[in-house]
Amino acid sequence: MERERIVFVAICDLAAHVRGKGFPEAELQGRLLKGVGFTHSNIMMSAFGPIFETPFGTEGDLMLVPDPTTKVDVTFGDEAPELFYLGDLRTTDNKPWECCPRHFLRRALADLEQEAGLRLLASFEQEFVYTGVEERPGDSYALSLVRRQGIFGEALLAALRKAGLVPDSFLPEYGPRQFEVTVAPAVGLRAADEAVILREMARSVAERLGHRATFAPILEPAGIGNGTHIHFSLLTKENEPAAYDPAGPYGLTPIAQSFVAGILYHLPALAALTAPSVTSYYRLKPDRWAPTWTNLGLQDRGASLRICPIFRSAAEPAARQFNVEYRVADATASPYMALGAIVHAGLYGIRKKLSLPPPFTNFWAMSDTQRLAAGVRRLPQSLGEALEALKTTREAQSWLGEKFFDVYLRFKMAEMRAVEGLAPAEICQKYAAAY
Repeated sequence: MERERIVFVAICDLAAHVRGKGFPEAELQGRLLKGVGFTHSNIMMSAFGPIFETPFGTEGDLMLVPDPTTKVDVTFGDEAPELFYLGDLRTTDNKPWECCPRHFLRRALADLEQEAGLRLLASFEQEFVYTGVEERPGDSYALSLVRRQGIFGEALLAALRKAGLVPDSFLPEYGPRQFEVTVAPAVGLRAADEAVILREMARSVAERLGHRATFAPILEPAGIGNGTHIHFSLLTKENEPAAYDPAGPYGLTPIAQSFVAGILYHLPALAALTAPSVTSYYRLKPDRWAPTWTNLGLQDRGASLRICPIFRSAAEPAARQFNVEYRVADATASPYMALGAIVHAGLYGIRKKLSLPPPFTNFWAMSDTQRLAAGVRRLPQSLGEALEALKTTREAQSWLGEKFFDVYLRFKMAEMRAVEGLAPAEICQKYAAAY
């Protein structure tokens, strides 16, 4: 039987789903210029499929244009390959569309470089549940779980490398059938592209083995969540480290202090963009190894922002190792929206020359009253609370732009209404099926 290769071009949209269109590979050169047709309302496709609400109606046309730097061509023997590009949503006169998630991040990165002379180095640490292994007691971080998952991990790392990523780790995590995979950090937009590619490669390998890789934030209300932790650092335009100062508070340079302070300041609103599902807030609860306060901690995995350790025995210099981990995120967020929001908030801190609070001696020994008195706030406890924080944050409207700001709020409020009245367990099942 003859076959003709199909190329798919996609955007990771507001639901963090990778959607687009396919075309014959023979048409690739032309499609790299004009892309494929798309419509404005496609950005309103929900996590569960249907368009619940759209301000765009049925009118209008866009182009989804492949970015040649994102090409993925991974073969699996005689099976159909993973052959796709990530792309940008553009108007028919070839200008960036204001509601394109990738353009949102690109604008943030351009502002950071233009105003502060800085570039962002980042990597997404991704947790998921692999259904191809049975649940057994005592499997947390266990060699036995790696053994029983068979070839999935090896096939995934090989697929990532063939897709142009540099695999860093694959490990059994704390939860039942839970794994974590990371890749080497990348600069700017490429970091978000690789986060999208990593998720799709995990799903692709799992499916070819007859199973699923599930990135939903939590599979049952009382369970253990899947986080997407975003590690980041700052570079000069010459790609020299710009975040580490061993003599500075938290080990941060003055400009990095302000960048992190801006993120802390805007954390309640950021949650609506980085933990943007109803089930995200089943994970962000006390005693879940997940953040619940707007705090910065030194090597503290309960903090919203964590200063990561430096390993003195490593060959890599300390300044190259140094990074901060943003933990209020999961895979229901488009990596472009999450990273763009972090950059915009950090740049706000630089503009305002914000400073950080002094390190807490023992944050978890403090009472809630003491934390509040110290200026630390609770994270939103529901998607509704997070959206309200976003809605009332004037700076967030400037980050997104008036139109995109309205579109995003409409989109997420419609998602909340779609699960209204369901029991938490039913809501978890609905998101697990979608992610």
